[in-house]
Amino acid sequence: GHCRLLCKPSALAQHLVRSLGRSAALRGGRWPWPCWPQLQMLWQLLQPPELEPVVARELLQLPDAGLVALDWLVGPWGAASGGGGISSPVLLLIPNAAGKVTGGLLQLGLRALERGFIPVIFNRRGHNGCPLTTPRLQPFGDPGDLREAVTYLRCRHPSASLLAVSEGSGSGLLLAYLGESGSSSRLAAAACLSPIFRGRDWFEAGMPWLYEWPLLLHLKQGLSRYAGALAEVVDMDRLLCSRSLRELEETLFCRTRSRPTSWESYWERNEPLRDADEAAVPVLCLCSADDPVRGPPAQSLPKELFRSSPYFFLLLTPHGGHCGFPRRGPGRCWAHEAVLEYFRAMAEFLRTEERRKGLPRPR
Repeated sequence: GHCRLLCKPSALAQHLVRSLGRSAALRGGRWPWPCWPQLQMLWQLLQPPELEPVVARELLQLPDAGLVALDWLVGPWGAASGGGGISSPVLLLIPNAAGKVTGGLLQLGLRALERGFIPVIFNRRGHNGCPLTTPRLQPFGDPGDLREAVTYLRCRHPSASLLAVSEGSGSGLLLAYLGESGSSSRLAAAACLSPIFRGRDWFEAGMPWLYEWPLLLHLKQGLSRYAGALAEVVDMDRLLCSRSLRELEETLFCRTRSRPTSWESYWERNEPLRDADEAAVPVLCLCSADDPVRGPPAQSLPKELFRSSPYFFLLLTPHGGHCGFPRRGPGRCWAHEAVLEYFRAMAEFLRTEERRKGLPRPR
C-alpha cells in the first residue's frame, strides 16, 4: 500500500516486514480523497466511535497525593465483552497531550477488546474529568505519573504482557518514558500513532489555526475548572488569555510563581527523544508524509534514529493525515489493524526467541 518501513536491519525487523507484508490492513480500501489531509483529520476527530464503549474508572493516587484516572474498557453498549482472561495482554492507551480521548482511540480500544486484549486509558491529572487534587499538572515529557501507572498495572496483572500505544502529541510522554526507563520499562512493546518527536520545535512552529485554536480552547476550558487551585502557582489571567499553545505551555510550566524556569531548561527536561538511545523496547511509529500537525517530514522525522537504533521502527505512508489513516468499510482506520498485527508479531517473535535460546518465560 505504498508504505515504507524504515529501520535498522535485524532479525526482528525481518520478522516485522514479513508479518506486516501479510497483513490485510496495509492492503485495505483507500480513502477517496488522499490529497486532503485536513479533511482526513476533521473526519477522524468528528466521527464518534462505531459503538459506545462501557468504561469502568479507577483513580490511582500518586506519592504526592495527586490523582490519575485509569479507564478500563469493559465493552460496547448492547454487545458482549470480548476481553481476555487474567493472563491476556494489557494494552495501555495514552491520549494526546490535551487529554482529548478521540473516537479513534476508543475504536482502537474496542478492536483490541475484541481480539482478547485488556484495554485501559491513561488520563493525566486534571484531564478528562480526573480530579486535580494538587496544584500541579503533568509537563509535556515528564513520565513520572505514567511510571506509577505502569507499576500499578504490573502489580494488578503480574502474568500478563504489558503493551502501550499513544496518539499524536501524547507520544511525547510514551517516548520519554521508554528512554528514561530503558530496560526497566516493564513494557513488552509500544506503538505511536502520528507522534510528535521534537516537542520544542513543534510548539515554536505552531499548528495551522484550524487545529490550534480548537485545541487551545479545549485546554483553557479544562484549566478554568481549576482556576482557584492553580492561581497559587500560575498567573491564571495570563494563562486564559494565551493566544498560542506555546504561550500557554510557557505560562503553565515556565513562568510559575514558585519555581520559574527558562523555555530552554524546560525542554532539556521534557524533549521526548532526550534519552532515546537508552530505549530497550520495540517501538513502531506510524506516520504519514502529509501530516498537517507534525510538520514537513524533512524537519519533523528523526530518520537517523530509525536507521541507528534496533528498537525504533518507522512505518511511513504518503497519505493519512494526523492520526487518521482512513479507509472505507468497517474499522475506518487501517492503522489500528496494523498496530494490533504489530503486537501479535512481537509476541510471536519473543516466543520463538525464547524457544531457540531455551530461556524460561519471565514471571
